[in-house]
Amino acid sequence: MANLFFFQSSKSFMSIAFLIQKTVPFCFHCNADVVTEFIEGLVETYPGLQYLDGFPLVKVVIRSDVSSSTYEKVAIISGGGSGHEPAHAGFVGEGMLTAAICGDVFASPTVDAILAGIRAVTGPKGCLLIVKNYTGDRLNFGLAAEQAKSEGFEVEMVIVGDDCALPPPRGVAGRRGLAGTILVHKIAGAAAAAGLSLLDVAAEAKHASEMVGTMGVALSVCTLPGQVTPDRLGPGKMELGLGIHGEPGAAVTDLLPVDVVVAHVLKQILSTETNYVPITRGNRVILMINGLGATPLMELMIAAGKAVPIMQLDHGLAVDRVYTGSFMTSLDMAGFSISIMKADQKILQRLDAPTRAPSWPVGVEGDRPPAKIPVPIPVSRPTNNEEQLSRPQQLTHQGRILELAIEAAVSSVIELRDSLNEWDSRVGDGDCGSTMFKGAAAILDDMKKYYPLNDAAETVNEMGSSIQRVMGGTSGILYNIFCKAAYAKLKTSSKPVTAKEWADALEASIAAVSKYGGASAGYRTILDALIPACQVLQERLNAGDDPSTAFVLSAEAARAGAESTKDMQAQVSFCVDCH
Repeated sequence: MANLFFFQSSKSFMSIAFLIQKTVPFCFHCNADVVTEFIEGLVETYPGLQYLDGFPLVKVVIRSDVSSSTYEKVAIISGGGSGHEPAHAGFVGEGMLTAAICGDVFASPTVDAILAGIRAVTGPKGCLLIVKNYTGDRLNFGLAAEQAKSEGFEVEMVIVGDDCALPPPRGVAGRRGLAGTILVHKIAGAAAAAGLSLLDVAAEAKHASEMVGTMGVALSVCTLPGQVTPDRLGPGKMELGLGIHGEPGAAVTDLLPVDVVVAHVLKQILSTETNYVPITRGNRVILMINGLGATPLMELMIAAGKAVPIMQLDHGLAVDRVYTGSFMTSLDMAGFSISIMKADQKILQRLDAPTRAPSWPVGVEGDRPPAKIPVPIPVSRPTNNEEQLSRPQQLTHQGRILELAIEAAVSSVIELRDSLNEWDSRVGDGDCGSTMFKGAAAILDDMKKYYPLNDAAETVNEMGSSIQRVMGGTSGILYNIFCKAAYAKLKTSSKPVTAKEWADALEASIAAVSKYGGASAGYRTILDALIPACQVLQERLNAGDDPSTAFVLSAEAARAGAESTKDMQAQVSFCVDCH
């Protein structure tokens, strides 16, 4: 199953497009025990959680370190219908919820289950029930609260209705409880962990519930267990303000650019006409971008990136915290919601307080640093005269030898262009010679202009830069790695560089190419020529041979190694001219 947003670049008319494909490789939704099996998996994943052994009627997740007989702080209990994971069970943990009461999918938990949760975790300081504003939840939690009070428990209840999508309601229904409820959980949980009384914790939770507003947007409705996904919207349509159970929203419209959608949602939440949240210009706020179940994190981050500057520039708000992820989903609904909460120092303190709840994101407290900083400039390499590297006016003896060696090598490569292309055409795309020619020609041209030939290390480094500029694909990367590794070794060498130091640099280069390319001897790559060449060079120098003789023998070993690849079976895919 895949329900995907496609957010194109805003610089190319960013738009939200919709693709929905339905395949069912595993029949999770056909299982009547889906909620109980979810809970079993949850507690196996997070050892800090337990569940009450009352399946299937009692589905309650609790903190494993809490017992009603020993708990000395206010218990925070929430819950509701399942299908909104990680809400609510994923937010059970020290510093957040003490228990989560899980109903069946999109169905309020029973009174018996709520009572079981209250009895399991509520100590002498009482418990606070945080309930989303749905009739079934209000009634069932309310009845359980009254029953618990009659049993001697101290119980308070706060109802959260943070929906800002619909006009101000008339009657008893009120605003629906949405993702802003999670922020209320965190604030209440932190207040309880700080040791506050039940009335004080309830007061903070109620205050937080009055400071938050939420609105969602979706491109599909969710798939209920065992049912076919309804096609209420149809292709090319999106819905603004629908509920977390798939209830119809405020409007259905054509697909719109993501920045337009975000701006509309923010304007609706912050509307001074409805006055759903007491937020005005100059206020500090918290932003939550919540995925509804089938929206990739990448797309949620795009929405967050659009929302912050709109809030800052268009609404004059200081965004103190941003939480982006899936907090309260709607099964497999494709979409997201935006929640905004007015912040004060106490609310920020509660949000920043530590928690062991597995699904609460790790936040960063304190002032927000700038989102964008300059790209670092490479550290300039020191030179003797502190000037930019350039070709010396007068070459030393070693500089002249290095120049001649480079000229001879690149001239050979240039002459072999057609032959290399012909050989490559028999097994590949026939451009190996042309690719090698580009690199060789660039080295030859750049050497005449600015290679610091009297400095061997810097010269090798500049060769890598020349190659990187003109040779694409795998070949350019491999040869540049080769040169960079040699440079790193040579820059600590003596001046002039000895034959043994050149051999050590070759060995370091081979090791780097093998490490990053993933090949070694016998893989039918350039290493089958380089490795024997390096081995022979090291052996002859260690034996005391004249360096010129050692290098000649090394070249012969390289040729023999290359010839040996005729009878090898290739084992890796990188080659010298892949693009």
